[in-house]
Amino acid sequence: MENTDYLTAVVALAFVVGLIAMIGWAVRRFGLIPGASAVIRGGRRIKIVEVTPIDVRRKLVLIRRDDTEHLVLLGAQRDLVIETGVESGTPNGGPSTTTGSAA
Repeated sequence: MENTDYLTAVVALAFVVGLIAMIGWAVRRFGLIPGASAVIRGGRRIKIVEVTPIDVRRKLVLIRRDDTEHLVLLGAQRDLVIETGVESGTPNGGPSTTTGSAA
């Protein structure tokens, strides 16, 4: 092979890699993948707030979706939703502290 053949191969490879990158950008930019636009625009919607081990096989998980929290018991054999639709106590995800007295 001559040097021009190597140069042609490198230029063709760079063109293909650039084309793949442009297609990937267009797919993300114009929301051609369902569900990807929510992650790109507004951040993630689901967050694990707290995990508490119950025993060796089970753990209690508090999951926040949008402004609603769900309490789930995860086990070796099955998973169980303990409580759902609980409004989030604080907007920033910190512990809820209420102060005041009832008169």
